[in-house]
Amino acid sequence: MTVLETPIAGLLRVEIASFADERGRFLETWNARRYAAAGIDAAFVQDNISVSRRAVLRGLHYQVAPFEQGKLVSVLAGAVWDVAVDLRPGSATRGRWYGCELSADNGVQLWIPPGFAHGFVVLSDSATFYYKCTAPYERSAERAIRWDDPGLKIAWPVSSPVLSPKDAAAEEWEG
Repeated sequence: MTVLETPIAGLLRVEIASFADERGRFLETWNARRYAAAGIDAAFVQDNISVSRRAVLRGLHYQVAPFEQGKLVSVLAGAVWDVAVDLRPGSATRGRWYGCELSADNGVQLWIPPGFAHGFVVLSDSATFYYKCTAPYERSAERAIRWDDPGLKIAWPVSSPVLSPKDAAAEEWEG
């Protein structure tokens, strides 16, 4: 496992080792001791899986205090463009975003600490997306930012994504 810092403090790119032979592949996607030693000392309380088709964009979602979620995200099948936006008050990178491709083939994970908005768009015919969360989902604390917020200027690889009604109605960030 290799943990790489991104241009946003606390947001980490994790490249996990893959062991392949004639039978297929094996990957260790979570080991509390090893991840803590690498700087991800998280107590996960909820796991989620979403399955989406090409061009579906989910996000940008976050939860407000006291229900902020840290997320370790990865893709089990297919490929997505994944984005995290720093919303942390007082952060030197508040309002900045980081994006990267996560796929079943590249074995990349993203550690998104509490205080970030998160979203992704599916690049393959379909994708199975896996989240490990540090806080449970709390509907009353959930918020969404418009995916194409002009102030954030996120370089999504799609121009007309498939959105849920909730995401289509999301407002711009008032950073």
